Amino acid sequence: MDGGAFFYGMNVVARMGLRGAVVTNLAREDWHVIEELERLGVIVFARATQHSTCLRLTYPTSNLDERTIEPTSQADPFTLDQIEDIQARAFIVGASVRGEVPSQVVEALAAKGTWVALDVQGFLRIVQNGTLISDGWQDRASVLKHVTILKTDAVEAKLLTGDDDRYSAARKLAAYGPREVLLTHSGGVLVYHPGDLGHDGVFDEAPFVPKEIRGRSGRGDTCTASYVARRLTAPPREAIVWAAAVTSLKLEAEGPFRRDLSEANALYEELRRAKPRV
Repeated sequence: MDGGAFFYGMNVVARMGLRGAVVTNLAREDWHVIEELERLGVIVFARATQHSTCLRLTYPTSNLDERTIEPTSQADPFTLDQIEDIQARAFIVGASVRGEVPSQVVEALAAKGTWVALDVQGFLRIVQNGTLISDGWQDRASVLKHVTILKTDAVEAKLLTGDDDRYSAARKLAAYGPREVLLTHSGGVLVYHPGDLGHDGVFDEAPFVPKEIRGRSGRGDTCTASYVARRLTAPPREAIVWAAAVTSLKLEAEGPFRRDLSEANALYEELRRAKPRV
């Protein structure tokens, strides 16, 4: 199926009524994905490459955090000229494997002086024997110092920090420089952030409450985009509940978030009244 952080994420941003743009590399045979986003009003800066990045995902158990990923093809890496003239209030970097987005590109985005949100999976994962694995990403500090909002999941956070406790792991990741750490797990999502003046750091969180799970792929991309988009006008405690609501609805179907925004608003209000644990 069609996927990728740009596709899952921008479906959310566009349906929230925000003006969004995509920078992507993909094969001409997959150009229908670009056309679908353009019909939603998304501005697309696409570069045709010989291949698209394509992945085969396998979920061997009912634990949604356990999966194997096999790359079947890979697009060309991004280059500095692709983002040189683009301005935005927030940039989201959603690569699939290390090398797709060079560290120089992240640094150039940060130099624009706005938010840089980054999903750690595209820097932690490498290809080994035909499968994507995580190797610990030893030079993480050189990239994370440029990041405003870091997205990780529970498995990745443990690999990076060695810590089973997701709260402790989030604190350790924030020490590398990100102002906010967004962490998804099978039960929901949490964010570690500076909080009000005088706090060393606080947590806000919200549960995933899908009626059924039919679309696990794209969970993190959807959650990141919905959080960052809401965060432009709301504090973390509100943005995290919004992200949980949107992601819960996305999990109920394969593909990107395509629900009516009124459904997301209704679920957001329900979760907000439930007073998620902080």
